[in-house]
Amino acid sequence: MATFLSRTWLCRIAQFRDLPHNAGMVRSSLAVLVIDENRIRASIIEAGLREAGHQLVTVIHDVTGIARRIAEIEPDVIVIDLENPNRDMLENMFQLSRAVKRPIAMFVDRSDQASIEAAVDAGVSAYVVDGLRQERVKPILDMAVSRFNAFSRMARELEEARSELESRKVIDRAKGILMKSRGLSEEAAYTLLRKTAMNQNRKISDIAQSLVTAAGLLGPAEDE
Repeated sequence: MATFLSRTWLCRIAQFRDLPHNAGMVRSSLAVLVIDENRIRASIIEAGLREAGHQLVTVIHDVTGIARRIAEIEPDVIVIDLENPNRDMLENMFQLSRAVKRPIAMFVDRSDQASIEAAVDAGVSAYVVDGLRQERVKPILDMAVSRFNAFSRMARELEEARSELESRKVIDRAKGILMKSRGLSEEAAYTLLRKTAMNQNRKISDIAQSLVTAAGLLGPAEDE
């Protein structure tokens, strides 16, 4: 399997990955993409998906131009079966997983600890070794979706926490500037920031950032 993810299509997939999901999406309405060069094994996965009620199933046997196909299909979930993958095949699929940011269930017939760790690092939601059976497709797909949603939620919460911390730092710097330049108390400085934000219908952190930027341009840098 040759390397198939061009820089152009990685960029396009990166844009596609941010498309919003319908939080109330019915499981049976999920669009599932199956990537499998082995037609017999692909038919097992497809049968398991349809038995579970998933009718929007697309099967791809040729991985040539797979990035473009994914961007065109825009699946909700991707199922990959590699049978007996070599290192290059795994790396290609892990690269795909990092780019798409969608739930991915991956079936392989053999693996090692390094490959398992690489799968986790790449964001593969379910990495199943020697477990391709029709009756297992549904629970594994459900697990992949659940894990992906859980990790996505944690990532959002972490990003929100980081953003809030940065906002607090900027607000503290802005208060310091006002306290020093106008002789205000900390409470009065914050009140002024909040009032200005309300009058301009902006966030306090945005007003604070504007003040910090202006202070840096108009005067000597304040003491850290």
